[in-house]
Amino acid sequence: MATIKVDIVSAEGEIHSGDAVMVFAPAKMGEVGIAPRHAPLLTALKPGEVRVQDTEGNEHFFYITGGMLEVQPHAVTILADTALRGEQLDEAAALAAQQKAEQALEGASEETDIARAQQELTEARARYRAAQKLKGRP
Repeated sequence: MATIKVDIVSAEGEIHSGDAVMVFAPAKMGEVGIAPRHAPLLTALKPGEVRVQDTEGNEHFFYITGGMLEVQPHAVTILADTALRGEQLDEAAALAAQQKAEQALEGASEETDIARAQQELTEARARYRAAQKLKGRP
């Protein structure tokens, strides 16, 4: 079975390192799937869920707030702005953050405030969706 080395790192340090048979990541233009011997690729990532299928058939979930993805034929590196393991996600906290971001967007008046509030809302929604998915909800 062909495998690909996967490294997920953030400013806090290494989050995950290991071999995988498939990696899914939220690229800016849509979700990408990376298998062993994938063509080289460098792309920006948006907030969302990264899934890593290991050689044992297990799937590992991670939440990222954005970053960069580099793919080489035998290695995938995700340089995340911030990353959490799936089990670290708190659904209630994610929902509260989403509601707070929605309120901030409603009260934003200047262009820079609106852009920042929209980015915070995007990240909060992605975190909440990832938390729900981990708990088995659609």
